[in-house]
Amino acid sequence: MPPSVPRMRKARVAPPVVDLARARDAKKLRELVARCGAVDDVNRKSLARLFQTGLVYTRQGARLGRDLLLAHQHLLRASDLLARIAELPAAAGEGEAAALYDEAQGLLARTAELTSRTAVVLARGN
Repeated sequence: MPPSVPRMRKARVAPPVVDLARARDAKKLRELVARCGAVDDVNRKSLARLFQTGLVYTRQGARLGRDLLLAHQHLLRASDLLARIAELPAAAGEGEAAALYDEAQGLLARTAELTSRTAVVLARGN
């Protein structure tokens, strides 16, 4: 009988651990960034349409242009907040990120209100 040869044991590899809270936060951040980009595209198209139709040179069109400018400023602020959230260390408090998320979502809601006002006027063709 041949001498028994000790078998080499396979090194156990620990399965990856997924932090679900961190994954949810990353998804939430990606969705808000995508939403900012989409709203920005809509605003740019609306502003271009104001100029193409000549509506921007009327009182109502000038007001809509100012609304779109304000919406753009809100989007810039929201994008800045989202960048700050992405840069927060993992050890940062949950409350800090939540406050930044709330402010960014509030800005996006206000932007949507301003954008919808412009969309209604442009849809009527005035």
